[in-house]
Amino acid sequence: MSNNDIYFRKAARSSTADAALGGARVRGPVIDQDGREIPQESLGSRFQGFRFDFGHSSANPFGNLTREQRLARLDTLAKLLDVAFVLPGTNIRYGVDGIVRLIPVVGDLIASAFSLWLVREARALGAPWHVTARMLANVALEGTVGMVPIAGDAFDVMFRANMRNMRLLRNWMEKQPR
Repeated sequence: MSNNDIYFRKAARSSTADAALGGARVRGPVIDQDGREIPQESLGSRFQGFRFDFGHSSANPFGNLTREQRLARLDTLAKLLDVAFVLPGTNIRYGVDGIVRLIPVVGDLIASAFSLWLVREARALGAPWHVTARMLANVALEGTVGMVPIAGDAFDVMFRANMRNMRLLRNWMEKQPR
């Protein structure tokens, strides 16, 4: 399906509506924000060139980042998930991942989804299958052991799968030519 099929419907309408919108077919009346119908003849040619183009706009906030910027963003997210906070009175670090996993089943699924998103981004950066396989194994281990009620939560805090995955990704990226 082309963009013109999406932007301009091929439904049968009056020729005055087609002329008012530059040949584009209209599906129904144009309604303003107060709910009143706007006559087609008052629209004129204002909407003739109007269309959405998400491919070349700022709709994707991460679309124009360099590899280093994307890697820094992933590293920051991994730190937030695994080592953002310190347990008072100890030197034990934990993150949002450890807090979310305290919710019995749903928390484990949500935290695993964040970890899988990191693996997906690593794959988008060009990480080979053996690196992503090890990353997936870390996520699977943390998710599986994390299902155990109390010991699993302690394991999640100490294992830090996201930090391990970022270390794997960084080691692989350092070996790549620039």
